Parts: sequence; C-alpha cells; structure tokens
Amino acid sequence: MMKILVTGANGQLGMALRNEARENPGFDFLFTDLEDLDITNYHAVEDAIKDWGPDAIVNAASYNAVDQAEDDPMQALRINGRAVQDLAGLARKYNCGLIHVSTDYVFDGRKGSAYNELDEPHPRSRYAHSKLIGEQALHTAAPKAALIRTSWLYSEFGHNFVKTIRRLAAERDELKVVNDQFGTPTYAGDLAAAILKIIPEIGKFSGVRTYHYSNEGLTNWAEFAEAVVVYSRLKCRIIPVSTKEYGLSKAERPAYSLLDKSKVRQDFDLEIPEWRTSLKICIHKLENQNK
Repeated sequence: MMKILVTGANGQLGMALRNEARENPGFDFLFTDLEDLDITNYHAVEDAIKDWGPDAIVNAASYNAVDQAEDDPMQALRINGRAVQDLAGLARKYNCGLIHVSTDYVFDGRKGSAYNELDEPHPRSRYAHSKLIGEQALHTAAPKAALIRTSWLYSEFGHNFVKTIRRLAAERDELKVVNDQFGTPTYAGDLAAAILKIIPEIGKFSGVRTYHYSNEGLTNWAEFAEAVVVYSRLKCRIIPVSTKEYGLSKAERPAYSLLDKSKVRQDFDLEIPEWRTSLKICIHKLENQNK
C-alpha cells in the first residue's frame, strides 16, 4: 500500500483528494494543512517525512491570492518558491516521489493557441512569477516528480469562481464578467482522480516530468459564468465586458491560456471530461450540500 503525504489538505484540491481517498483504499493518506504542517518550516517537513516515511508527496499547498501577491510578493515567493525548493530537496533526499501543482498563469497568454509542456513560460504577475520560481526549484532539485500545470480550478469546497457566481447571481439581477480571457475550467475532483493515476508511476520517473491538466474545451469567464447560472437555474443576466472595462484587477492575467493535455492523456491513459460535464456534476453536489 502506497503511503501518500498531502500538504494543503484543506484547500480545494486537498479536499478533492480526501474524497478520492475514500474511493481508493489502496492508498494510505496522511492529510496535512497549515495547522498540522507548515511547508515553509523545513525542519517540520523533514521530521514529518522521516517519521511517516511516505512513498510520495502531493503538494496541494499554494499561495493563490493573485492580486494580493502584487502587494505581498515575498509571502508568495516563500510559499510558492522556497517551500517548493525545500520539498523537492527532501523528496530527493528521502527517495519519495513528488507531485507539485502549478498554473497556466506562468504563460503570458500571447501564443494564440494551446500551450504544451515545451512552451517557454513568461509570467506577467508576481503570483505567476512565484509559481515559476517553484517550478524552476523543482527542476533544480530533480527528485522523481510530476509537475502538473492546471487552470481555473473550482470545486464544491472553499472559495472559487463557481461558488461566487452562484452566490452573487442569487442576489442580483445582473453581473459583469470579463469575456476576453480564454482558457479552460478544471474541476478539482477530476484533477484529484488524475493525480491518483499518476502517483503509482512516479517511481519509474528519472527526474521531473511536466504535464498539463485541465478539463477539455475552451471558454471565457463570461461564458463560464453564464453556464454556472443556467445549470443552477438562476435568473441573473451575465453582461460580458472587457478586462479593461472591468478594471479591478491589480495583476495581469493571460488572455489565452488553453493547455494542451495530449501528453498526460497519452502517458496515463486518461479520459478527460469536457468542462461543462464536470461543471454540472459540481453544481449537483453543491445543491445536495444545501438539502
């Protein structure tokens, strides 16, 4: 039975992994979050690895406050960069696999077509820069690891775009949402299921392999919001606006960050759901939570 240490276990991906753990008794999970294990504390992380002896680590911890990182870049670098460097070094030292999750935001969005794993990152925000620093640290330490870039993560847990739109749409007659940023939503449950298919293969890796994972399809935030409203059977009108018109973001987002999933699909024989299919599943779960 593989022993898996999960950091950031109370976040969206961590909670999705908890759900998947119930369906996968072949894994022995140790779920930790900040109150259990601060990933910025090197000695605490090393002690946890020595004491529990995991076969693999899933780093689901991250500083994700994209706009706040513009004002607090050092904290973003501490969590997204230095802590990843430490995790990667410890994974190599104690010969355990590592899965680290990064973001489509490391790209500038100017390619105009889907990004594959060989495309060169060009981060345009301090948050994105901190995530790229973490990627580079992972490659430098070179443990047996999978670096997974994902995009537009949402779930029935925590704070995310889907839950925010549902709440606001129930309160208002109309909402303005940007329509000039294109990409693909990712349901955390789908990403968690993919991670559990990847974990048993990490021992065969020789260094770091980079993969892209999101749901299938292409959309923009306004179209995504419209789907949330329709599937939630709400009456709110979504008004598409440009990023410039919306005008509230401190950090620059990529205008087009579609991810090419062909590599992860082929290497692990994955069937990746279309984003609308997974959105309907998430909304159904949210509605059942309130019953």
